[in-house]
Amino acid sequence: MSQENKIQNLFNSISADYDKLNNVISLNQHKLWRNKTMKHMHLKNEDIILDLCCGTGDWSIQMAEENDKVEVVGVDFSENMLEVAKHRTAHLKNISLMQGDAMNLDFPDASFDFVTIGFGLRNLPDYALGLREMYRVLKPGGTLVILETSQPKNNFIRLGFNFYFGNIMPKLGGLLVGKEEEYKWLYESTRNFPSKEKLSRMIEQTGFTFVKCLSHTLGTAATHIATKPLEKELGQ
Repeated sequence: MSQENKIQNLFNSISADYDKLNNVISLNQHKLWRNKTMKHMHLKNEDIILDLCCGTGDWSIQMAEENDKVEVVGVDFSENMLEVAKHRTAHLKNISLMQGDAMNLDFPDASFDFVTIGFGLRNLPDYALGLREMYRVLKPGGTLVILETSQPKNNFIRLGFNFYFGNIMPKLGGLLVGKEEEYKWLYESTRNFPSKEKLSRMIEQTGFTFVKCLSHTLGTAATHIATKPLEKELGQ
């Protein structure tokens, strides 16, 4: 089975309990991280936003509710996660949802003012390919926003972080929803994800400029914000 199919099957299997367990596992910190990130985004009327790996719709909903004049397109690989998202977003007219592959997006070049991806980049088999697709579909001057778990720099905190995600999180998954093996894999994707510094370099190597990194909760998560250069800047 390919890694893509393995990931799709994994998220299909945990979709019904994903939100409940996500709140427990992150101690509700993921909401604080998104709130902090949103303060740096400055959404404008008529902005068109692509929310990749939208899952059950948390970030899509937050953006659509913050400004009802924006249009949010949520894309996810898992049809079961999207089914949950459809129920949660039914009251919002400025959200549309579709199934798709973040590494092979079915959108023309320069389609979006923002591309966001929350806790999804680490699940892509090829981070660089995903970043290139995000760059392609952004309009010149558009903004990329990545919210993702990260490895703390402090050795003591990093040991605690890895113990929690490597040992306690899978046990919680097994105890609460009977999905211990699935949450072991989610820890592996977190452990193997690039550091904040390495991810910043990857974003810059893709062609983005003005890369900014916001650290959250002792370095256990981070937001990267970057800009696709204007066409005149690309030509210089």
